[in-house]
Amino acid sequence: MEVNARVATPARAAHRGGPGQRENGTRENVMPGGRLTQQDRRQIALGLADGLAYAEIARRLDRPTSTVTREVMRNGGPTSYRADRAHRATEHRARRARTAPGDPEAYPQPHGRDAEAVRAYEEVFTAVLTASGMPRMMSRVMTCLYTTDAGSLTASELVRRLRVSPASVSKAIAYLDEQGLVRRERDTNRRERYVVDDDVWYRSMMASARSTAQLAVTARQGVGVLGSDTPAGNRLENIARFVDFVNESITRAAEQARDVLHAKPVRTSEGTGPEPRDPELG
Repeated sequence: MEVNARVATPARAAHRGGPGQRENGTRENVMPGGRLTQQDRRQIALGLADGLAYAEIARRLDRPTSTVTREVMRNGGPTSYRADRAHRATEHRARRARTAPGDPEAYPQPHGRDAEAVRAYEEVFTAVLTASGMPRMMSRVMTCLYTTDAGSLTASELVRRLRVSPASVSKAIAYLDEQGLVRRERDTNRRERYVVDDDVWYRSMMASARSTAQLAVTARQGVGVLGSDTPAGNRLENIARFVDFVNESITRAAEQARDVLHAKPVRTSEGTGPEPRDPELG
């Protein structure tokens, strides 16, 4: 995801300079593959304020675009990113990692995966879920479950992987369960496991549709109270009609798209796409 809008600000551009360049004109000796410095973060913040794309900001810093994308998304997104706050948060995470008893990155990665690339992707996925409105702890749990091949983890496994308290995991699971985003099941050892499967988003969307439908019902109750021939009554009736229309469209689309969740990806000459359905099976 890139910020493509460009609003040129000459005053900021004059202070920016090239890759590794300080605002006062001196050059900071930083290798492209090293950690971002506080000055780098200030350059990122200026680039975002100017509406520059992540790729352009990365070019000016002589960094990979993925580095800039990950930095922004893990620190509030393009509209909330603050350089000094991001730098303090990074230092805090580094101190916490040094003092933590276990390192989740030390877990062996199956299928020959790059552990650092997996960690970076998890941070971006978490940031995207958080930006969509999901609380951060719940986003971290969702990401952890989604990026696990088994698609399920116990509470103790989540505690170890995320390095958080059991209470934090319990609260996150309760929230996700209420939203229909996880389900609970018992394994052979009678341990409770939290599961995400192909139907998770379908079930969540249908639960959301039912909740939204209640808004239309409540709006129409207001029409009866305020009067159908009054401005307030007309407003509430329009709200109810709008919500009904959108809700029906979302429900119909979810039902139609459900098969996509169960289609096996196949490699074609044009890339990866869903496996075609057997016409005899409908």
